[in-house]
Amino acid sequence: MLRATTILAVKRGSAGAMGGDGQVTSEATKTVLKRNARKVHRLYGGRVLAGFAGGVADALSLFERFEQKLEECRGNLKKAAVELAKDWRGDKVLRRLEAMMIVMDAEHLLLVSGGGEVIEPEDGLAAIGSGAGYAIAAARALASHTDLTPRQIVEEAMSIASSICIYTNDSLTVEELGGAGGEAGR
Repeated sequence: MLRATTILAVKRGSAGAMGGDGQVTSEATKTVLKRNARKVHRLYGGRVLAGFAGGVADALSLFERFEQKLEECRGNLKKAAVELAKDWRGDKVLRRLEAMMIVMDAEHLLLVSGGGEVIEPEDGLAAIGSGAGYAIAAARALASHTDLTPRQIVEEAMSIASSICIYTNDSLTVEELGGAGGEAGR
């Protein structure tokens, strides 16, 4: 089994940022297999961000399915997420996928899981993966007590998570929507 990933998304108004670490770890050998994996991607002409956690092959399969749903739904993020969750829950093969996703556009931030859940966090913060608890705790503190931008919150919270979680590293991919960073990412 491969353990990997911390994905964190922060949304404030129409601005948002999503970041993911780059570590892929082998549970069997307790070794780092890769330090710079890219787990956050832009979709639908750069208007949607998606990050995944879980088994790598499962997550990539899920990611491709979501991209198809997003095209079929003409960029309607909520509808695409619900359609994916319905397929995921109802399909025998998809049900076996061990992965989760966070998806975001200018209007919505959603967590999508294989049990058919599509959850829109009320505080504009979502995290998945091995270091999710550390990242979300740090992000909540930063969001509540600072005026940092979504990108700054993601970077700081992920730095904190990487200093605590052995399955999370500091090799980050951060993408932004709206706000001062526009659609540019790093």
